Amino acid sequence: MRPDGDPEPDDYGLPRVDVVVPDDARELERDMVAYRREERRRRRRERWARLGRPLTRFGVAIPIIAGALLVALLSGALMTAFGPRPAPRPPAAQLAPRPTAGVGRIGGLLPAGTIDRVDRERAAKPIRDLRPGVIGVVPPGYRCDPLVAELAGRANEYNVSFWLVADPRPVGSAHGVSIKELRSCAGTAHNGTVTLLEDRRGVLAGAYLPAASPSPTPSASTSPGPAGSPSGKATPAPPPSDARITAVFVQPDGVVNDVVTAPKAGQELIEKVKALQSG
Repeated sequence: MRPDGDPEPDDYGLPRVDVVVPDDARELERDMVAYRREERRRRRRERWARLGRPLTRFGVAIPIIAGALLVALLSGALMTAFGPRPAPRPPAAQLAPRPTAGVGRIGGLLPAGTIDRVDRERAAKPIRDLRPGVIGVVPPGYRCDPLVAELAGRANEYNVSFWLVADPRPVGSAHGVSIKELRSCAGTAHNGTVTLLEDRRGVLAGAYLPAASPSPTPSASTSPGPAGSPSGKATPAPPPSDARITAVFVQPDGVVNDVVTAPKAGQELIEKVKALQSG
C-alpha cells in the first residue's frame, strides 16, 4: 500500500498485504500466550521423540524384549519373596560310639582315612563322612550297568546320598576304572545325583570288594616260539567277567548296615535304601 493510503500496489510491485498494527502492544498478549503454549507442546513432543527413538529404531522387537525382561525380573523377585524355602538339613549324627562289629565289617564303622572327591577340583574328604547313603564301590574292569541309575534314583527318593567310588589301581590284567569312565556312567542317572570319588589308596576297595581270584600261571610251553621252542611269555588273563559293583549301605551314625555285591533292582534293594533314614 502506498504511503498515501492508495490501495493499489506500491511502486515496488509487491502484492497487497492486509496488516493491522495495533495502537497498544497489550492487544497482542492473547496471541503471545497462544504462541508460547504451542511452543511448549512442540518441545514436549520433541523430547518424547528423542527418548523413544532407540526403542522405535528397530520396530516392535525392542519393546517386546524389554517387556519380557521386565516380566522375568518381576517373576523372579516374587518367587524369591514368596516361594517355598528349602528345609534346613538336619545336623550330621554322631558316629556310633560302640558298634557291634569291627571296622570295615557289617555292623561296624567305615575305615578311617580320606578319599578324593572329584568334581571341578579334587578335594580330600574323610571316609567316615560318607553317611547316610549308599557307596557304590567299582572294581577294576567294571563296565557301566543300569544299577548305577537305579541306586541314584532310590537314594534321591529317600533323601540319602549316593557315592560312586573308582579304584584306579589295576588288578592283574583288569585295568582300573578311570574318572572319565565313571563320569560317563554317572551321566546315565537321570533321576538322582551321583557324587564321584576316587579311592587311590584302595581303602574302600580293600575293605568291601570281594577278593579277586588269582589268575592261573601259564606254563612256559603254552606259547611256542620259532622252530617249536617255547617262548616263555605268559598270556595275559582276560578281565573278570563278574566285575560288578558292590553297594555299601551306611547309616547316619556311620555304621555299615549291609554290604551287597552285584545287587539287583527290586523291592529288597528299595528296603535297604529306605532303612538308612532311621538307621
